[in-house]
Amino acid sequence: MNIMLFHSTHGLRPAVRQAADRLRGAGHEVWTPDLFEGHTFETVEDGMEFSEGIGKDELLKRAVLAAAPYSERGLVYAGFSLGASIAQTLALGDEKARGLLLLHGTSDIAPNASVDDLPVQLHVAEPDPFETDDWLSAWYLQLGRAGADVEVYRYAGAGHLYTDPDLPDYDEEAAEATWRVALGFLETL
Repeated sequence: MNIMLFHSTHGLRPAVRQAADRLRGAGHEVWTPDLFEGHTFETVEDGMEFSEGIGKDELLKRAVLAAAPYSERGLVYAGFSLGASIAQTLALGDEKARGLLLLHGTSDIAPNASVDDLPVQLHVAEPDPFETDDWLSAWYLQLGRAGADVEVYRYAGAGHLYTDPDLPDYDEEAAEATWRVALGFLETL
């Protein structure tokens, strides 16, 4: 698979590169665009402030420009938290998308969004301050109505970015379970 992997509000940190290496080790080709142009952040708040300064439209423009040279190949869009929301937006707008792997995040769904059985897998903490139960229920129903084939995996007691070993949210057991399931998902695409 060809995978476009987007970073979180922490920026393109070692954990994103490690995740890309794990995916490459499973035989996938992976790109990790740096939407923050070299900036990384220790806290979610600092990263959110920086990303808000760039603006959602500019972040999406950067993501589209990063994906465009490879989209003809049929990409799997993937991302962490903020990167997951960006991946979702791109996947729903790319008729050649092969799949969508969301780690720790989702995004709004346009009312007219439509896909043809797009395989989608979401991995998220339970509870997650950024992905509440009500939000996730509505998101799941909307994405299903849009034509996606959605699977959701919740990890009780894990922190928001539980796959990043350099953050306090890290949960090794949940992270390894996520990667086992996600790699299996990618094998089916």
